[in-house]
Amino acid sequence: MTDQGCIKFLQWCLPRLNYQWEGFRRVRKQVCKRIKERCSALSLTNCASYRTYLEQDAEEWKILDSLCYITISRFYRDRKVFGTLQHQILPLLVQNALESNQAEIRCWSAGCCSGEEPYTLQILWHLDLLPKLSQQLSLKIIATDRYADLIIRAERGKYPQSSLKDLPKVFAEKAFIQSDSNYILKDYLKTDVRFLIQDVRQQLPNGNFDLILCRNLIFTYFQQDLQSKLLEQIVEKLKPNGFFVLGVDESLKYSGGLLAPYLVEQPIYQKIKF
Repeated sequence: MTDQGCIKFLQWCLPRLNYQWEGFRRVRKQVCKRIKERCSALSLTNCASYRTYLEQDAEEWKILDSLCYITISRFYRDRKVFGTLQHQILPLLVQNALESNQAEIRCWSAGCCSGEEPYTLQILWHLDLLPKLSQQLSLKIIATDRYADLIIRAERGKYPQSSLKDLPKVFAEKAFIQSDSNYILKDYLKTDVRFLIQDVRQQLPNGNFDLILCRNLIFTYFQQDLQSKLLEQIVEKLKPNGFFVLGVDESLKYSGGLLAPYLVEQPIYQKIKF
């Protein structure tokens, strides 16, 4: 299977799965490798023969859809965004929670991959914000991903050194126990993170949230119509004055007037309170 052959195949099949080719263009090698393995398992020689197979077997589209995922994730990925979360967003949510006598701040990490994003939030919470509080307050996180294997890895909390390369050294030293070439997250940082196997296209977690992170998922890989549909559902899950965070290369084309940019230079939005 050649790279050009895979590109041509992806440009044909992705729109039929409600994905957009532009989102996969730079990260296609992960998907192409899986498709090549699938073709080999079916004794097919190339993408053209796999296309013929798909046209004859409707159930195969479900398998192809399961191959179209990207697993790029690190702790503290996008330093500026997490810096803003640490120094501005989370302190604001703390203030709001204390003023309204809330016992917890609720967060949803959508497309959490192997848990690096929700665990980064807990590291910031426990090692920076919580020691400054005079009252008891919890950060409760629901973290969802459609792939069971990724959720199992997330719950295990065991990572290679490369996953920590963006995390400030002071946090890495306090949050992990090194074991050979792996770094194991300390148990107390896992306590308030609940992982769920969910496909955001079919199911959203229960309840409402003060903070929702949906980075490098819906607004990178899905087609515009599906983006709009899911955005409407997600905004309903966001509490008034709550915050919505996208990936650094993502933006909202239309939010129905319900979200306003919090920082022009970063993909962080706040729900307008009517």
